[in-house]
Amino acid sequence: MTKLILTVDDSASMRMLLKTSLTSQGFRIESANDGQHGLERMHEVKPDLLITDINMPKMDGFELIEAVRKVPEFKGVPILVLSTEFSDEKKTRARNAGATGWITKPFEATKLGAAIRRVCP
Repeated sequence: MTKLILTVDDSASMRMLLKTSLTSQGFRIESANDGQHGLERMHEVKPDLLITDINMPKMDGFELIEAVRKVPEFKGVPILVLSTEFSDEKKTRARNAGATGWITKPFEATKLGAAIRRVCP
């Protein structure tokens, strides 16, 4: 079955880039424009995987990860952070919040696809 991925990013161009590159690799994509919208969309679409940015208005990526992990039905959903940030401190904070992995922007579509298949076989 085709994996459904929810991408959360406040940049419309990044959401489109993710949709284009991941759809071409056989994934189904839903998107949200900030953390708050992302949490609502998690309940609506129940994705197999969540990809989130960190720096967003309303609710940032850390808060989104923490909120998703508090929902019992989403405990096992892999979460990848896709961000321009790459400090060890932020990566540790994301891991502690419940993130599965971290990918730095700009991303290579094939590497992102491989990471998705690794955490969401």
